[in-house]
Amino acid sequence: MNTVNFAHTAYGQPRAPMRSPRGLEYDLLARVTQRLRSAWEGRKQNFPALAVAISDNRQVWSTLALDVAHSGNGLPPPLRAQLFYLYEFTDQHSRKVLAGTASVEVLVDINTAVMRGLRGETGAGL
Repeated sequence: MNTVNFAHTAYGQPRAPMRSPRGLEYDLLARVTQRLRSAWEGRKQNFPALAVAISDNRQVWSTLALDVAHSGNGLPPPLRAQLFYLYEFTDQHSRKVLAGTASVEVLVDINTAVMRGLRGETGAGL
């Protein structure tokens, strides 16, 4: 293969369309939310899967919290504060789920509301 053909093959057309940061965040939240739902349904047969799903969700929220706490974050301060509060709530509620004293329903609701906001839907509930 000559250099021109190689360059065209490597850079000519992307294999997958470029995703915006919002689109990537949406996809990540959608995947972790689906895993929360599935793991919750099977929690009696496979509690470790629930623990992993909770851990993954907490990691997403921890990363979001670090981002909104950064001084260079471009979101409006009130929204940044709301998202940080949701991180704190999610972290505390996750402990209750793992202790068996709460369900994942509110975690799913929070993620779904944020996903609506990422899509630009009005009434996202934040």
